[in-house]
Amino acid sequence: MIPASFRFDQSTIASLLDVDPVVQEYRTFFALIDWSVVDRWHAQRSACYGSHGHPLTAYLKAFLVRIKEGLIYAKQLRDFLFKHPLLVIELGFHLHLNPTADYGFDLERTLPSRYWFSQKLRLLDRDLLSDLLAATVADLKEEIPGLGEVVAFDVKHIYAWVKENNERVYIKDRYDKTHILVGDPDCKLGVKRSTNQEQPDGSTKEKKELIWGYGSGVAAAPTPDYGDVVLAEHTLPFNEGDVTYFHPLYDQTVLALSDFPTHLTADAAYDAWYVYEKAARHDGIAAVPLNAHTSTPGTRASDGVPFCPKNLRMLPTFQFAHTSGYRAQHFQCPLLFPLPTGKTCDHPQFLKGKGCVKDLNWEKGGLQRVLLDRQAPLYKAIYNQRTSCERINSQAKELGIERPKVHNRRSVTNLNTFIYLVINVRALQRAKSINKGLLQIR
Repeated sequence: MIPASFRFDQSTIASLLDVDPVVQEYRTFFALIDWSVVDRWHAQRSACYGSHGHPLTAYLKAFLVRIKEGLIYAKQLRDFLFKHPLLVIELGFHLHLNPTADYGFDLERTLPSRYWFSQKLRLLDRDLLSDLLAATVADLKEEIPGLGEVVAFDVKHIYAWVKENNERVYIKDRYDKTHILVGDPDCKLGVKRSTNQEQPDGSTKEKKELIWGYGSGVAAAPTPDYGDVVLAEHTLPFNEGDVTYFHPLYDQTVLALSDFPTHLTADAAYDAWYVYEKAARHDGIAAVPLNAHTSTPGTRASDGVPFCPKNLRMLPTFQFAHTSGYRAQHFQCPLLFPLPTGKTCDHPQFLKGKGCVKDLNWEKGGLQRVLLDRQAPLYKAIYNQRTSCERINSQAKELGIERPKVHNRRSVTNLNTFIYLVINVRALQRAKSINKGLLQIR
């Protein structure tokens, strides 16, 4: 709606909208987002409006403004919009008309209160926001050939907005993980980083840096010319391990790309057989270092068959479903099975009469994990692309992901999605600009 006032008629206000630099910046930015996603979401529900009768798209656009402008608090967002009445018109809020006002509407009565902005952020539908992010991935895939062939995974720490994270404030039992914090009852205590410190006697002692908060898991795709793209994101309390994020991120990535990635990469926290399995099933590799804290089977032949402590090739006997969810292969002593050979061995297990036995993960991913050549050029080339997540995390930090000023998990999660939306739309702007330049006749 374009209002009219005693000062400006409709055609004048329309002209002002066309020349205002802030309006033009956001008009261009919003044009890159597939708003039909919201229309489809509305079609599945009876309620088409948000708080105060404003269209849902007006709120979504306002929250994107909040991220782009670096506005930390809901009040700052409202104050910013109050100073840009033309932007309020452009965002699509239902205007409280007043022809005596300069721009033909009452700003104070039009804009939702700080409280309602905060409430709306918390109540936004997660599926809708995820679909909007996935739509940007689909658009980027149209612009960038081969997007998603290599996907990197990582987790970014987020400080909860609680006094327990302020070291200058004395708090008894600051790091009692059983506490439910008043400032944010959803956040959890986790380890930000762990280091070994040398003691006076020469020994080392592990020191952990603990924070209350959340983790934002991200799946990112590196591209050589267009920058980095967020394919999926997932937010959990900070007490969850990094590998916990893998399945949700991978599933979202596949849906967003409408295809399976070929190669995956991540740090040693993702050293789990099912990570390798996703890559192995599509003729790729998971470039993940072995985790020093995870036990790894001993020497193997090139086909995965293990050798016993006496360096004898063990005998496969039967397969079974392991309780950890994978297909396992049972191996036994070659001197005793299928029939005793008459040869002897001084290993204690042989002396007990049953010989050495091994139950090994026999899935493609389990085999790739132990047989993967981590010195090969392919491994190193894919692992180096893990820095894509670091660059995404750096952009997200600049947009305020590390210290959100909200008090619950849903608001933190929704803010994270808006941050990644901004990152992807910027990437889409770059891609379109680069491609346009490539298509120009010189």
